[in-house]
Amino acid sequence: MRKRHSLLIGLGIATAAVWVFNASWRAAPPEGAKARLIAHRGVHQTYHREGLERDTCTARRIEPPTHDYIENTVRSMQAAFAHGADIVELDVHPTTDGRLAVLHDWTLDCRTEGRGTTRSHAMSYLRTLDVGYGYTADGGRTYPLRGKGVGLMPELSEVFTAMPGQRFLVNFKSREAREGDMLAALVAGQPAWRQAIWGAYGGDEPTLRAAGALAAQGGAPVRTWSRQGLAQCLGRYIALGWAGIVPEACRQTTVMVPLNVAPWLWGWPNLLQQRLRQAGSEIILLGPYGAGDAGTSGIDTPAQLAQVPRGFAGYVWTNKIEVIGPAFRR
Repeated sequence: MRKRHSLLIGLGIATAAVWVFNASWRAAPPEGAKARLIAHRGVHQTYHREGLERDTCTARRIEPPTHDYIENTVRSMQAAFAHGADIVELDVHPTTDGRLAVLHDWTLDCRTEGRGTTRSHAMSYLRTLDVGYGYTADGGRTYPLRGKGVGLMPELSEVFTAMPGQRFLVNFKSREAREGDMLAALVAGQPAWRQAIWGAYGGDEPTLRAAGALAAQGGAPVRTWSRQGLAQCLGRYIALGWAGIVPEACRQTTVMVPLNVAPWLWGWPNLLQQRLRQAGSEIILLGPYGAGDAGTSGIDTPAQLAQVPRGFAGYVWTNKIEVIGPAFRR
């Protein structure tokens, strides 16, 4: 009985020691700490996520529109910066004439009147399409954005030209390494655009190729991360972080953390930020990850924004920059 009692006391002391060792208050917030905002796809039409799968046409399930902005257009990105975005995330596809078209979808059939894979067409053809064609909030009875997106699909060079001095996160939609080469070649022709590329992610092959090619051109390293590396980072840190260990997968990278996963990470928020910062990494805080969701959401409501800790000095990912930007400033 005494041995059992001693064992319980020992376990209690060990648990308390681990808790204290990983307590957030052991680290002060970074001096001058201030979160920054990443606007996913610019100001855009959001959609309900119930039963969402990888091939779901999200344009056919949008919420009733409160504005007429269309994702991944120059106008929507300019509006995102006007609402307080520090960075705008956009999606790219190579075209048959060697350009990088800015569109989210692998195929044209969902959002436009076009057909087939986006990358199987020339930019000259993609410019003729209506990127607002497929949006409906009532099951196809009405199409409130049809006719408003004709000619609005930009190529990446147009985005950089239209918004000098702004920063972007480039999402590669495939695993073709050549896309990384195309991005680097675009910047090589216009060195001023190098600062526009805050980061790149998506398919591992183009992401890693872009990072290497852009690094060879000089300047600050491009922030990159991979899906596999992210999963390894979070899983291994949950397993090992209690001992203060920052796994290799969490070093020199950007770590995307869902809002409801963050409290399970040792030292959240201040000590975790300190450990990752010392390991050369930054945090992007996402919305909650939930069962039945096809991925992660954004921090899109004032209530969710209120859950971002004071002193958080990373990046906040949002699908509702027109809501979160003004709320963040307040």
